[in-house]
Amino acid sequence: MARRSQSSLSVEPTKLKLPKQKKKLTKKDMAGYLFSAPLIVGIVGFALYPMIAALIMSFKKSGGLLGKAWVGFQNYSYVLTDKAFWQAIYNTFYMGILSVILGVILSFILASLIYNARPRWRNFFKGIYFLPNVVSLVATSILFTFLFYPSHEGLLNYVLGWFGVKPLGWFSDPSFSRVSIVLMTLWGMLGYNTIIFLAALTSVPRDLYEAAEVDGASWFHKWWYITIPYLRSIIMFMVIIGTINGMKRFTDVWLIGGTAGNPAGTLMTGVLYIYRNGFLANQMGIATAASYILFIIILILTILMMRFNRKSNFD
Repeated sequence: MARRSQSSLSVEPTKLKLPKQKKKLTKKDMAGYLFSAPLIVGIVGFALYPMIAALIMSFKKSGGLLGKAWVGFQNYSYVLTDKAFWQAIYNTFYMGILSVILGVILSFILASLIYNARPRWRNFFKGIYFLPNVVSLVATSILFTFLFYPSHEGLLNYVLGWFGVKPLGWFSDPSFSRVSIVLMTLWGMLGYNTIIFLAALTSVPRDLYEAAEVDGASWFHKWWYITIPYLRSIIMFMVIIGTINGMKRFTDVWLIGGTAGNPAGTLMTGVLYIYRNGFLANQMGIATAASYILFIIILILTILMMRFNRKSNFD
């Protein structure tokens, strides 16, 4: 009886039935491919193909849009040994890093102040600080050209004259030109960053603040030990995005400093260097080589910052 009971309780192993893979495309699949076809064609035609064509062109010596003489790494060697290129990279780093550091810090402080303000004032301050982001970069450059005019006719120099300060050449003096670009950039990017930080502040649990208040923590201690660590990933995201945008700076320095990056080449950036060689000097091979070197620099910076962010999160 014992043997029969054991045999009756034994369960035969069931065979797992794997789903059969589809061999033919269904009508739904075809409809999905048709709807996504315009986007795929656009990506291939306007993003993938130009990147491949530019990579091939960087290994050729060209006097026009289409180069024929294959020169290997000669264009890359020229760019890497060109002092003007490294000066442009230095200017790009100088303005980009300063803009990112000041922009992220100031916008985070502004977002924290607006978040703790009265509810009826929050929307007012949101609109005020976000308004410069609506203005185009071309209009912003023209506006600051008048504000930073290098005489008493400029609004900023006119105000500084009340305190006995002589007119400063904001965009005409090499000592102030890059700092002036940073100030203009802060005016334009502050509103966007503030709105992002305001949205992130709403995700911080109120329980953490209440527990800190029970322990007698001040508003500064709550902001320093709760808000900042909780939003560390958002802060790092804004730093990465700001760095990438700063390394691609072109429009404002081109409008203010021209193709030479005046004054004295202090406004020459990496992208402006590429533009000069490609469309003014008609050397597309050198221009495409410089663009790929700049791409590698941006890629390395992004990877380093992402690894730093991942390591700090584990710590």
